[in-house]
Amino acid sequence: MDTDTTTAPSGTPSAHAMPRGLFVLSLLYGGMAVLAGFLAFKQVQLPFTNLAVEAGIFAFLILVVVSSTIAQVYGDATARRLVWWGFLPLAVSAVLIFLVLSLPASPEMLEYRASDLAAFETVLSQTPRIMAAGPAAYLVSLLLNVWLFSRLRGKTSGEGTTTGLMIRGAIASALSQAIDSVIFVTLAFYGEFDITNLLIGQVIAKVVLSLVLVPPLIALFVRIARRLG
Repeated sequence: MDTDTTTAPSGTPSAHAMPRGLFVLSLLYGGMAVLAGFLAFKQVQLPFTNLAVEAGIFAFLILVVVSSTIAQVYGDATARRLVWWGFLPLAVSAVLIFLVLSLPASPEMLEYRASDLAAFETVLSQTPRIMAAGPAAYLVSLLLNVWLFSRLRGKTSGEGTTTGLMIRGAIASALSQAIDSVIFVTLAFYGEFDITNLLIGQVIAKVVLSLVLVPPLIALFVRIARRLG
């Protein structure tokens, strides 16, 4: 991995400092890992289609873009470590959510903002199955994305060009997002209702978004990361 020559507080260069680009991408990754769960509460309709998808996919696709960018610029081993460390903000946020939901609301909020409190608790309260399904789908799909993205290196047309980079990103993202939908929908809802239509719709919507949004974003993020260092 490239090293940054940032000066340490003592005045001596730090040979093992994290590259600035990796530092920025890691911060973005942690934020998106937490935000995806909150955005997923809303279902949005994709333009020009009848497909609906949970809004958390937009944050999750940024996770795909960041992990692919890190695999491209800093190596797939670094990208895999980031995926595993992504459980840390997820775990901390889950503990804090449980703590906040357990604490009693203030009398003023109960009296004057009862509807806000109800909405807050509705969004943050999730069933154990959904809470388990999210991290499971996260881990499998993002590790698969990094693996596919790295394995396709040198096997796509235009390799070494922006076009080749975008093709790899599109293929890896589309396949990993299809697997993500299967894992999440099955673990979260199987047995509660017929999941066939939901599953098909989620897979199609996520694949479409992966093919449209992920490739240009990976090209942009790789350029930014290399410029940052």
